[in-house]
Amino acid sequence: MLTPWGEQFNPDAPLPEYPRPQLVRDSYYNLNGPWQYAVTQDAQRPTKADGTIIVPYSPECQLSGVERRIRPGDWLWYIRDFTLPEDFFRGRVLLHFGAVDQLCSVWLNGVEAGSHSGGYSPFTVDLTELLKKGSNTLMVCVRDLTDRNELPRGKQRLEGTGIWYPGQSGIWQTVWLESVPKNYIRGLKITPRPDEGLLELVVYGQGKCVAGIHGRKYAFPAGSTVRVPVPECELWTPEHPKLYYFSVTLDGVDRVKSYFAMRSIAVGPDENGVPRLLLNGEPYFQNGLLDQGYWSDGQYTPPADEAMIFDIMTAKDMGFNMLRKHMKVEPDRWYYHCDRLGMLVWQDMPAGGGEYSPAVITAPLVTKRHLDDSRYRIFGRESAEGRANFLMELRRMVSHLYNHPSIVLWVPFNEGWGQFDSQTAVETIHSIDRTRVIDHASGWHDQGIGETQSLHVYFTPYRFKPDKLGRAVLLSEFGGYTLKIADHSRPDRPFGYKPCGDEKALEKALCKLYYKQIHPAVEKGLAAAVYTQLSDVETEMNGLITYDRHVVKLSPDVLRPIVTGLGEAPEDLEDEEFEEEVPVEL
Repeated sequence: MLTPWGEQFNPDAPLPEYPRPQLVRDSYYNLNGPWQYAVTQDAQRPTKADGTIIVPYSPECQLSGVERRIRPGDWLWYIRDFTLPEDFFRGRVLLHFGAVDQLCSVWLNGVEAGSHSGGYSPFTVDLTELLKKGSNTLMVCVRDLTDRNELPRGKQRLEGTGIWYPGQSGIWQTVWLESVPKNYIRGLKITPRPDEGLLELVVYGQGKCVAGIHGRKYAFPAGSTVRVPVPECELWTPEHPKLYYFSVTLDGVDRVKSYFAMRSIAVGPDENGVPRLLLNGEPYFQNGLLDQGYWSDGQYTPPADEAMIFDIMTAKDMGFNMLRKHMKVEPDRWYYHCDRLGMLVWQDMPAGGGEYSPAVITAPLVTKRHLDDSRYRIFGRESAEGRANFLMELRRMVSHLYNHPSIVLWVPFNEGWGQFDSQTAVETIHSIDRTRVIDHASGWHDQGIGETQSLHVYFTPYRFKPDKLGRAVLLSEFGGYTLKIADHSRPDRPFGYKPCGDEKALEKALCKLYYKQIHPAVEKGLAAAVYTQLSDVETEMNGLITYDRHVVKLSPDVLRPIVTGLGEAPEDLEDEEFEEEVPVEL
């Protein structure tokens, strides 16, 4: 099924926008578009191509032009020739990959230039010493074992069904070149301190930096922390997403542009002493949607920049102020749009580990039992190497996304999928970021740590109970009501937690859910709620938007007063009893 943007798709120039809005240079050469590809059964480089693939779309998806499943025994090869534009070279040429799933090696002109492990983190290969004048041949080899190894994979499986989706392989985010001086800025760390009226800035590199912020210039050495006053700053909120733009120059030759926002997030008491999520020091109910970031035509990769904007703005129009990015890390531009449009983000770490036990990851939904996550065997985490790799990938994700003001909460584990040593995961995040809240175990297997209690409620009505440990209570998943839309859903039997026959039935069910369960809970102390979900995904038809994004199942004008509680509670709901939610398919 094609999305509206897939119907207008230009395979010669997919996703042409600058991919890294928080570290912008004027040197940019996009390598998205047609490449040659081949699939082999061993590591020998192919002598001929199997055809053309449109990068950065996985071979499994429609927009790639391939629609071929990559198996654990396959080697996936990409080949492309390029010639650098005139006056492009400034000292070094860097090749950037937004993300490649899972194991990747890169050759230039027949010589290996670099490699990378991990399907969700960006990486860079310095091509300078291997470049030649005129045409250069770039070759990329990828192995993707999906759920046959312990690397983070999110909800990908070789055989997707129910809440598990078919795996995506290879290059799935933008590939691009830039040229930099020999001494260049590697990155920035941006920390707002609105309580102090300050911005803390670190430039990664060596040499003398000059930052232009708020019309003034500040000189400082790279690697140190400079504290810049931001007087009379405007605080960032979803209702007022104020961004401040600035530039940094290193040794007078390398210049980058970026932005920041002044906002803080914490857990603290409201006027009645109830623990709440605080935004800029004030209680702020985070009213969210689960967002898995899948597209019917691009799968892991959005069909266009405008498609990401559509999802974010539709959620805002519906009355939501937060998206929980579930089991996936998006391209940088998605977070940029959340930053500038005003959307809070909870960021999951994609799950990994061995095979999951149904008794561990499903039974707690009914039994409410919480297991000690140091029991590695039952959580599929016996491999010490696999555990170490997960923590490394967690550090990469937090470091990579740290500067985005929209991100307010990290989720290292969900529903026991590959969970282990949650305290260690929290400490790993804290080693990089102490400015955000952490939901250490979303759903269940709560280890009794941290500032939040996280609950998933699907089969029984939700009634608020204060956490015995005095933490803020998060309803981090609920709902999942299913409405299948003819001609805009897959023909499979729909998966969800409460079937609705038509739009009116869905509207009434959501009225009951919010007015009888969620809004009363908010008054008593519920700090956040995440409805499942923004869009349909594969056989899951419990989204508020169809998988192909052609149909918004309920008008935002209808839904907004329901989810915000700003409308009048319908009279015909007052005396009705709760109905038990029954999964359509398990």
